[in-house]
Formats: sequence, C-alpha cells, structure tokens
Amino acid sequence: MLRIFVELLLIWQWLGAFAGSLARSPLGLADRAALYTDQVSFDSYSLNILGQRIFLHSGEFHTFRLPVPDLWLDILQKFKAAGLNAVSVYVYMGLINPSSEDVDWDGFRSLKTLYNAAMEVGIWVVVRPGPYIQAESSAGGLPHWMTAEVAGQLRSNATDWTAAWKPYINSFIEQTAPYQITEGGPVIDNEWIQDEPGHAEYYQELIDTYRSSGIVVPLTYNDAYAGGNFVNGTVMDSYPQLFDCSQPYKWNPVQTTYHAFNLEANPSQPLCSPEFQGGAFDPWGPNAPGYDSCRILTGHDFMNVFYQGMWAMNAKLLNYYMLYGGTSWGALPYPGVYTSYDYGSTISENRVVGSKYDELKRQGYFIRSSADFVKTDWIGSTDTGLDLASTPDIHVTHLQNPDTKAGFYIVRHNDSTSTAQTSFQLKVNTSIGQLTLPSGNSPTVALNGRQSKTIVTDYAFGASSQVLYSTASIYYAGVIGGRDVILFYGDADQSHEFAMKFTGRSLETRPTPSQLVITNFRDSGVSVASLKEGHTTGLVTVHDSNTQLVLVADTQTASTFFSPLIAGEPSNPYRNFWAYGTNTSVLVGGPYLVRTADLQGSTLAITGDINSTTTLIVIAPDSVRSITWNGEQVKTELAVTRKGGFTARLFFSGAISIPKLKGWKYKDSLPEIHADYDDSAWVTANHTSTYVPAKPWYGDGRVLYGCDYGFCENIVLWRGHFENTGEQTSANLSINGGQAFAATVCSSNNLNVIEEVDKVFIFPENALVDGDNVITIVQDNMGTNEHDWHTDNIKSPRGVRGFKLNNGTFSDWKVQGKIGGYKEYPDKVRGVLNEGGLFGERAGWHLPGFDVSSWIFRELSDGLVDSKAGIGFFVTTFDLDINGHDVAMSFTFIEDFGQSYRASIFINGWMMGKRVANLGPQSKFPVHEGILDYHGTNTVAVALWALEDEDRLSPNLQLEVDAIFQGGLKSVGTNNPEWIQNKMT
Repeated sequence: MLRIFVELLLIWQWLGAFAGSLARSPLGLADRAALYTDQVSFDSYSLNILGQRIFLHSGEFHTFRLPVPDLWLDILQKFKAAGLNAVSVYVYMGLINPSSEDVDWDGFRSLKTLYNAAMEVGIWVVVRPGPYIQAESSAGGLPHWMTAEVAGQLRSNATDWTAAWKPYINSFIEQTAPYQITEGGPVIDNEWIQDEPGHAEYYQELIDTYRSSGIVVPLTYNDAYAGGNFVNGTVMDSYPQLFDCSQPYKWNPVQTTYHAFNLEANPSQPLCSPEFQGGAFDPWGPNAPGYDSCRILTGHDFMNVFYQGMWAMNAKLLNYYMLYGGTSWGALPYPGVYTSYDYGSTISENRVVGSKYDELKRQGYFIRSSADFVKTDWIGSTDTGLDLASTPDIHVTHLQNPDTKAGFYIVRHNDSTSTAQTSFQLKVNTSIGQLTLPSGNSPTVALNGRQSKTIVTDYAFGASSQVLYSTASIYYAGVIGGRDVILFYGDADQSHEFAMKFTGRSLETRPTPSQLVITNFRDSGVSVASLKEGHTTGLVTVHDSNTQLVLVADTQTASTFFSPLIAGEPSNPYRNFWAYGTNTSVLVGGPYLVRTADLQGSTLAITGDINSTTTLIVIAPDSVRSITWNGEQVKTELAVTRKGGFTARLFFSGAISIPKLKGWKYKDSLPEIHADYDDSAWVTANHTSTYVPAKPWYGDGRVLYGCDYGFCENIVLWRGHFENTGEQTSANLSINGGQAFAATVCSSNNLNVIEEVDKVFIFPENALVDGDNVITIVQDNMGTNEHDWHTDNIKSPRGVRGFKLNNGTFSDWKVQGKIGGYKEYPDKVRGVLNEGGLFGERAGWHLPGFDVSSWIFRELSDGLVDSKAGIGFFVTTFDLDINGHDVAMSFTFIEDFGQSYRASIFINGWMMGKRVANLGPQSKFPVHEGILDYHGTNTVAVALWALEDEDRLSPNLQLEVDAIFQGGLKSVGTNNPEWIQNKMT
C-alpha cells in the first residue's frame, strides 16, 4: 500500500481575512508555496498538479449528513459521472471531538473511509476541517462543550481556545497525512475577519500548527464576499440568488465585477470560488416554501447562466455549495433550519438526480474535454466596450488561450434576468480571420430566455482534429479507440452550426437528415454543418471515418450520455484520475446513471442504474466485441458508427412492496411531571457563573444553562423545587431554546405550554400541594447559534434564563438531558448529537431490540391517551427484503398541516427527523439504506409531544417509495446497535 496517495489535493477553509505574518509576507502566495512543494502550485491562470494544469471543478458534500459510509461511494460516483474532478467536504468537529477528552474518527466520522472511496473513484478531495465550518450547523460545527469550558473568546488567540482546538487539529493531521498528494495539507478557519483583537494571531497559530506538522501544499482561504479583506488574493463565496426560495422565478443579475476585482486584489492568482451557490437553505415556518422551490430558484437555467457567468469571470477553481446536501439529523442543525438539508441541490436528499444534474453534466464534460479552456486570457466583454453581437441585448465575454489561440465566447442576455427569445449574429476571431457567425445555412444564434452559451473557435480535440467554430455546444470531445470523437448538441427549437475539417476514410454512407445541411466553407476543405430550427431529436451521425466520429444531438438526448473513463495500469496510483492516470473513455447513453466502465480484453464491462426499460447506446474502441451491464451479458447490435458502436435493451423490473406502518405500541414518556417522581440522581443546577456572554435576566444568581451541566442537545428537562406557603400563585420563567423551540411547563400534575421566551405562568387552582412542589420544564433545544463576526454568540444561553416566584424562592433546581451528557453518553456509534433527555430516550426505548411487549397497543394516529397534552413514545417494527435495487424511501406525515404537536422520529435508533406540525414546513423525512435494513427487521420510534389538549391530534406516519433504481450500487451494510440492559441511569 502506497504511503502517499494522490486524491487529497489540498485543504482550504473559508475565511474573511488572512492572518498575521503570512499575510504580511513580502513573498506572494505562489512564491511561498514553492518553498514547501512544487507538486501542487498555481499561477495567474489555474491550479497545477504535478506540473499539469487543472480546472478544479468541485461540489460540496458533507459526509456527516449521510451517516452511512457505504453510500459515500454512491455520491462520489455521481460527482465523477457528471464530469467533476473534485469533492469538497466539511469536517464537523462537534461530532468528532464531543468532549475535551475525546477525539473519535470511527464510523461515519471517518476520514480514511472517505479518502479510500475517493481513491477508488478517482476524484480529488478538498478537506475543510474548521474548527469552525458554519454550514447551518449547531455552533457552526464547534463542539458544544466549548460553550461551557472555554472562557476566552472562541476563534481568537485566547489561551484556552487554543488548547481546546489543538488536539482535534493534531488528530486531523494524523488521520489525513498518509492520504495526501504530499505529506501534509493546509487548513485555516472559516468566514472570519481580522479587525478584532486576537483574530489574526489565531490564524497564525493554526498556520504554525500545520507547518510544524510537515504541511507542504499551498495554503488556501476564502473571503466571505468580495470585500478585499485579503492582501494577497481573491478566493470568495458567491450566493447571487441569496436564500429566498419563496419567489423561485425572481432572479438577481449575474455578477460582472469579479474579474476586475481579482486583477485589483492579486492578478498573480486565478479567481477561485470555494462556495458558489448550488442551492439554498430553507427556514422553519408555515410560509417556508420547501426545497422544491429552492431547486427551481437555483435550477438548471440558473446553473446554465450563472456558472458560465463565472467562466466569463475567468474563474478556474469552482466549488458548488451544495452538490449533495443530505440530512441534518439529530441535533446537527442550527436553529434557523429544519432536519432536511436538501438545499435544492443537484443531488437531492434522497440521492436522486434530475434536470440540474443534466446541466451539470453538460458543463462538466465540456470542461473535462477542453484542455485549452484551463488556461485563458480575459480579452474583454460588453461591459468594457467589446462590440461583437449584432444586438445590444446580448452580452459577450471573450476568453482566449494564449498558446493555442483557441477562443471562447460566452454569451447571454445583457439583462441576465431576461426571459426574452433573442436571435443575433456574432463576430469572432479565428485562425482564418474574423468571421460573422453563423456563416453557413443557419440564420442566427438564438438564446431562449435565461440561457447562456459558450461559442468556441479554433477548438482542438482528440489527437489531431480542430473545430474552426461552433455555435452548437460541445458535450464531449476526446479519443475513443484511436479516433477523434466529438458530440455537439443544441436545443431542437434553435438552429446550430459548426465548421471543421472532416478527415479519414468514410466507413459508411448514411442518408443526411433533411434538417442537416453540410456545405464546403470557401473551398478551404472545411465543412460547415448546419442544423435547422426544429431539427430531429435524437443522435445523428454527421461523419464516421477511420479517424473521426462526429455526432450531433438535441440537448435532451445528449444529456443522457455519460463518459466513464477506463482506468490506467494497475501499478499507477493515479489510474482512476482523469488526465493523470488515464485519458481513455467511452460514451454510454441511455441509463439513468453510469458508474464505471472497464475494458477486459474484448469485453466492455459497464455498471450503472436504470429506472425504466432503456435503450443502451455505446461508443467504444473497435476491439470491443461484447458488453456486460452490471455483470450480465447484453445482446447488442451495431449502431451509430460502423466502428465500436453498439445498441442494446436494458430491461427494468422495479416492483417493490413496502409495508404500511401499523401495530404501534405506546407508553407515556413524561413521568417527571408527577409529584412523586424521584430526581435525586439528576444533576443539581447550582452554578453561579458561566462563560456564556448572555447572562441570566433574573433569578437568585444560579445559572440554568444546559451546556454548563453537560446537557446541550435536543430535549432537556428542568425541575425547580419550592415550598408551598400558601402565597405562591405564579412563576415568571424565561426560557431560551433557539428559533422554533418549544417548552412545556408543568406544575405538579398540570401542564401548560410556553410559546414565548418570557412568560408569567399562573398556577392553576388547587395545583399546589402542601410541602415540596415542583415545576417541570421540558425544553426543546434547537441548537446553538452560528458565529457572527464580532461576538461570542455561539455560546448561546440555552436553558432557563430567568426564574422567580411571585413570592418565595426555589430551593433546588435539577437538570437532566441525554444520558451521560456530552462526556459519558453510551451510544458512541450514533454519537453525541443523536439523542435528547426524554425519559424514553434515557431508557433506550428508541433503540432496536427494546422489549415493548408489555406496552399497550395504540395507533400513532390516535395521539396520546385521553387526547391530553404530554409526551408519549410509539414504537413499531416492519420487515424489508429488497435485493438488486437502490430504493429511495421516506417517512412521511400524511395528515393535514397545522396540528399542535412535535415529534422526534427514530429509525433503528437514529434520530432522522424533527417534526413541528404546527410550524412546518417539513413533513417528509428521507431515510437511506444503511440506516434502514433492506434485508431484515426495522424499528420505528416516535416521541410524540402534544403541545395542547386537543381531540383532533392524529399524526399519520407512513413509509413511502420515492424512486426505484435497478443496478450498480454496491452492498450497503448497517451499523445500528441495539438496546443494552440497564442503559438508563
């Protein structure tokens, strides 16, 4: 096994400014990087790996939001199948470093599993280990214990903050070092500024830690916006559509200033956007539109216009946030978002792809195919006076490779929000002089509304071919079986044109479709192929010779094609990396997904997925005589080309039977409201000081913040004792749980719901008893805040921020959260953020294997006993037996919106959803294989919290199939530990 792997290219972190002496160094960043390694470097054009330029084309994927390591390969294969060459991953310190004494990289926290999967797929990894990550995560990814144990300001040069993060970072380096392209890796922090005392020194401490550990690759960073916070470069986030998904068709304009800003800030570095908008998060609330609207706001048309808009800014390092969002299960999310982190991303939460994925493929394969595009000079644009289009309604940016003179003209509407249909002509420079396009039988170039195109000139491809110009888009260009192969495409309701020299001996004379006209260009030997508006859909062979294969298709047909690579020699550690270990690929059209291709003698072995009976089209080397699909031989016929072209039928069988959720067992889960409940084993809340900046509003000096006692996550219970002297009529309570939280206050056996943060609770008549009385507070902690740039608000005051009786004082306050708190919680597999402090959770009722045989039968849709407010546990089981299919399933509440309850949904012990039925918007909770056992018994537990006495409470939870795919997903294991006797303490 090689000690130095190649898939870990670099580690970047999102910053608002750079740090200390590094920022002030007289050397440029590229010069400083060269002092450490020359294997990874960059200049003003692009990143370089091992001396070869690369357009770093990446998507964001948070492995902790898919806690099934066997499925990470599926996500990475989908990245690779879209033409991407990198993945960017945040590392969630709060899950890995749950207490100051514990650093845990096991299970879904593993980095090694990710690195090995990336090595298998052949995709570079950009690691973002924080410590702070933001990412709509609780405390921005920092461990909750820091709010109680770090007195100094977080993310500063405070001594105890430094002592807090160093063990994690040192452990991260140990995990990562064996997998880097060199022995080392750079990292600093996230979205921060250095105009506060201690910030720059903190960055320098991070830098010194990495450098002293042998980090040798270039350090990278990002500005949270184009704010000029760095003295040496432009690496910045960009979210042009922002995050209001309620108006999904309302666009903001394309940014046109990034290139000029890059020239001003540091022209010696390429423009990089380590977070360019790939979707949007959605907040809590009945008016929140849900992620389907976010997928429209940032849909395929947005990607088409805005991503190519970044090409027009000459950006050569792009990372789309998010490409796969996943699930903020357990206590992962910060208070502003709900369980789903679908993000409207290209790959949906349930791992299904659609029209956004098709657009990503179209761009990904163009970038992968276009070596000349990696190095371009920015010549000019409409904004700087470039006058190339025949109408002022069209915006043009001209890029040119300085070595080959290949030209790239990126066109869109001048008003990038326009939905108009506009036809125009375009002046371009070519090797034979200036031309006005189209120059053949196509009348104009057309843009249909929110659309952008990249028109090429002098575009080299394959071994020796060149396109003089093309108003049609290029999907794929390369070499297959010793022939230069290119696939053009365009919308069927537009005309398109390309000009090139057709070479070689024709293999077959084919009838030319009436919509395709081929003419000779000025007797130069260059042929002009013109596709008329309304041209036939499907794949058309334009030229088929022993040296070239030229194809054209409509946009939809082209988008069904994949281009899996054929791995290089087994001895080559780069064998799965495009351009580093192999330049060999094939074209495969038709399936929903193509994962891999392997040439074994004369057999081409393809793996992938289908979701319907499909026609398979393959363009492969002429040596191929047979084809297998997921290991099964398929019957093929010749098609498309006489040399290496095949077609076959792939038959889909997708009948899947799933059970109805029924036979629920029920038990009350709020014994703490009873006067005789014994809380002597609970923690006594007697602290009189706290590191949380937001101090208590009122009380007697005691601090009742959960994290100060080890209870930070999910539901926390408080019990305040007081003696009844006959004069106690009310209690004033201030409860802080974060946005969308709830609390129930119970006086002896009586319940009431506090909806506001601060409220006077009137004791019901005859509620108090002689002697000791107890107020029980059930508080749902929705996570701690993310950092703003000037305060320590991560240290959120979650708990009881104020307490007083109208007369008298409380004696004891007791607190209980999840069993063991953040130091001694027993479930090390699911981790520190999975559980809360409900009685049923502490007893392990949510875990598979817990014996509920003595519980009563009660359907979940019947609500709690006597339809009273309170909390109860419902448990049922069901069996699955699914083979050969990847089935996307969700647990969905199908009743109408608005009922007054909250629910925690546990699937085989994992809290996979938090439902707030009267707030919304989420009612559908996707759950993956690996959490679900597709070959055995599954346990569903619902902790139902009825907020009011309500007869109509009728939650109806059912298992639904979202999609069925037959194919190439590898075996997925489960790691769902069962209940252990005497779990409760």
